[in-house]
This record gives sequence, structure tokens and C-alpha cells, in this order.
Amino acid sequence: MTAEVGTERSTATAAPSPHRPRIFSRDLALVWVVNFFLALVFYGLTTTMAVYAVTRFAVSDSTGGLTASIFVVGATASRLFTGGLVDRVGRRRVLWAGLAACVVLAALYLPATSLPVLLVVRAIHGGLFAITSTAAMTLAQSYIPPSRRSEGTGYYALSITLSTAVGPFAALEIVEAGSYQTLFWSVLGLHVAACLLGLLVSTKDAPRAERREQHAGRRGRGLRGFVASMAHPAVLPIAGFILVVGCIYSGIVTYLNAYTAQEGLQRGASLFFLAYALVMFLTRFVVGPLQDKRGDNGVIYSAIAVFAAALVLLGTASADWMVVLAGGLSGFGFGTLNPACQAIAIAKVPQEQFGLAISTFFLMLDSGIGLGPVLLGVLAQATGYATMYLVLAGAMLLSALLYLLVHGRRPEARQGRAATARPEPAQA
Repeated sequence: MTAEVGTERSTATAAPSPHRPRIFSRDLALVWVVNFFLALVFYGLTTTMAVYAVTRFAVSDSTGGLTASIFVVGATASRLFTGGLVDRVGRRRVLWAGLAACVVLAALYLPATSLPVLLVVRAIHGGLFAITSTAAMTLAQSYIPPSRRSEGTGYYALSITLSTAVGPFAALEIVEAGSYQTLFWSVLGLHVAACLLGLLVSTKDAPRAERREQHAGRRGRGLRGFVASMAHPAVLPIAGFILVVGCIYSGIVTYLNAYTAQEGLQRGASLFFLAYALVMFLTRFVVGPLQDKRGDNGVIYSAIAVFAAALVLLGTASADWMVVLAGGLSGFGFGTLNPACQAIAIAKVPQEQFGLAISTFFLMLDSGIGLGPVLLGVLAQATGYATMYLVLAGAMLLSALLYLLVHGRRPEARQGRAATARPEPAQA
């Protein structure tokens, strides 16, 4: 075992008792806050950049929207090499370098006086966000004991859950009380704070020679070696399932406002994501431990059924409360599937390949959320929004068969990790 793995394993598995290893540690808390700051910036700027571009540069709404979406394009493109980079260079080194580069990019929002410059800054910022957040998540996963993988992943995902509610609200309040320049200074301050906190992470990377040895077996010539450097084969099956789920979820993110405006349910739409975040936050404390103790299948199948019910409710909504209830059900459905499948993906690889596993997972999730609006736009135009949501509910139920094929039949899917994990040594 490498020095890095040994160091992180001892940190992650420090346990008050031999049967229940401890999840939380100083380093995990630091990485959690770093990721929370990164996600705050992402959601805050995504909410405000389109309007900023329209008012600042007098462009159309569609062109203004490009300033928001190009961030995701940059993030998705960088996923192709991020995992291998993190695993080869070292997760802490990549985290430090990524945070420092994010500070530089955040500073460039201030002098960006033309739309092309702003688009370049946004695209590069998206790529750096993907690299840095992958390094942070890889570090976080190295601290979580395997027997509590799902529970720890759910707690770490709260850094994103909270940012989805706080980020847009804070950004809009800053712009209203000050200006977009004030917002950009705030973004810079958050990145500086994240960079300083990142420097306090104490976990050491493995020596370069050991990292080269770890990855020698995955190197190869030709197409197979090239593909293996971008996506982990063991993770691709469950990542294929989350691609389908992401495509379905994109129907909510993209078309909810247009649908509710058409039906006169704007009040319900305004509370949809509040209910979503609230339910997702509360269920984190139950679903993760349950998945570790009882296995993946019960959690995944329940989340699929609840998410399908949310889509049916949306497709038949005639009152605001139905939209709000659909938001809460979506918070349990999609909000459970995301971290639950992350835990499954991580469990399929050794620790020195966590970076590639995480980037593979998010590459497919981002691709699903990116491709979904294109495909679903055609469906919505042909059938209407209500029918589209009912079709998506059916597709969500059918995705249970895909999950069964790619993972659900495996023994580890039917048994909890707490029961099957090897005994974990206590901290010396």
C-alpha cells in the first residue's frame, strides 16, 4: 500500500469503536468547506450571468444564456482528463493548483469588458471548477471508511445541496444591494478563502514513483489506452445509468419555469427547489446509513419510484401545492440517486483510482444534463410539457431495468457495506 493510501486510510478510519469507524475529521471538514465555497460560486454565477451579459453588453437572451451554459461546457470537457490527472499528479497537488488558478480566473471577471473575453473566462473557469471539485471529492472519499461510504458521501454532498439554496439567493441579494462588480469581488473573496483553507489540508500525496507504478497497468497504446485514461471501465455501467437519470432530471431544470408559467403555477415553481433542497437535506441523514446497512438496491429502487411519482405529479399538476410536493419528491428521488450512485461508483475501484472514478461518473451525469434539453425539447414541442413529464415518468420506471442489468444483480448491491467491508484498523 502506498504512503498516501496508508496515511489517508488511517485518517479516514480513526474509530471510537472497532465496529463503527469515524467519518468526520479535520481534513474532511476543510475539504467540505472548500467544496461548499466552490459550489456557492458556481450556482451564484449561473443564476446571474445571463442577465449580466444582457444588461452589460446589450445582447439577446439566447446569447446571454451562453455565458451561463459555457461554464458547464468547459467543466464537461475537462472531465475527459481530470480523473487521470488527479490520480497521477496527486489529489492534494491538483487541489492546490486548481484553487490558485481559480483565484486568478475570479479576478479576471472584473476587467472583462467584452463578451468574447467573458465567454473565455467562463469556459476556463468551468474547466478549473471541474478539476478542483474532482480533486476535493477524491480527497473526501479517501477519508470516508468503506463500511460507511454511502453515509459519508451523502454528508459530503450536503456541501452542494446547501449551495444550491444559498448561492443563487446570496448572488441576487448582492447584485440588488450593490452591483455586479460587488458580486465579482465577493466571488474573488470566496476563492481566496477556499485557497487558504486548501493549504491547511494535511494529507500527503504518494511519491511520484509509486503513482507511476499504480497507473502503469492502466496505460496502453491505441484507442483502448486512450479511452481508459478518460473513463474507468468499472464505473461506466453505473455511470451509464446516471446519464439516463441526468437526462430525465434536465427536463425539470430546463422546462419547469416555462411549463408552470403556461399553466399559471408560477407560485408553485418558486417554491419547487426550496422543497427540493429541504427534503434532500433531511433525507441525507437517513438514506446513506440505510444504504450502508441494507444494501444499494432498496435505496435505489425506492428513489426511482419516488422520482417517477414526482414526474407524474408534475405532468398532472393543476394547483401550486402539487408542484411544491413534486419538488419535495424530486429532492428524495434525484437527491438520493446522485450520492447513492456516487458511492457505488467509488466502491468499484481501489483508492488510488478514485479520481478517475469520480470524473467518469460526473462526465456521464453532466453529459446527460447537457444532452437532455436538446432531446426533450423535441419531445415537448411535439407533445406538450405535461405529456413530456408523463413520458419521463415512464422512462424513469424503465430505468430500474437498466440499473438491474448494470448493478442490481450483484451480491454487493443486495448486502450492506457495513456487513461486507473488511475490518478497518483504528488509528494508531
